[in-house]
Amino acid sequence: MSEPTLRTATPMDAPAMLALLRSVTTEGDTLPFHDDVGADFIDGQWLGAAGCVLACQGDSLLGMYRYGANMPGRGSHVATATFLVAHAARGCGLGRMLLAHCLDTARAAGFCAMQFNQVVATNHAALALYRSVGFRRVGRIPGAFAHPQQGYVAAYVMYLDLGCWRAATSRP
Repeated sequence: MSEPTLRTATPMDAPAMLALLRSVTTEGDTLPFHDDVGADFIDGQWLGAAGCVLACQGDSLLGMYRYGANMPGRGSHVATATFLVAHAARGCGLGRMLLAHCLDTARAAGFCAMQFNQVVATNHAALALYRSVGFRRVGRIPGAFAHPQQGYVAAYVMYLDLGCWRAATSRP
């Protein structure tokens, strides 16, 4: 199998993106969204993000991420992101590929840090991946996620310094 191609999402990709999002949210154990999300969610939250990238193999959408400022204004130097990988594409390094691309893109866009606001404590694969590239757990929110099998479980706030603090000290 050849390596997936990464490319910027376009409005033409919205149906495939929605199908992937619904597939992952139906699993119910990693993302806070309900599986009845609609096309307006893709348009506003994904295609409307600062960056939205797809991982494709031929005509198949294997994964995607979106990133942008975690907060507006004086918090806009810290990015956040959301990642999705199709069930059949997991365990093959695609998540790592998407994460590396996202971090490089965020650095190039001038972000000083990346913060994930809600990484579900039972999402061991994501936590291991994030830790392997240097993310630290900086917060724990008890009962923040309604897991379909385990009930209310904790979520973590994860943080990575992207290395631009010295250059950014002159910002207001």
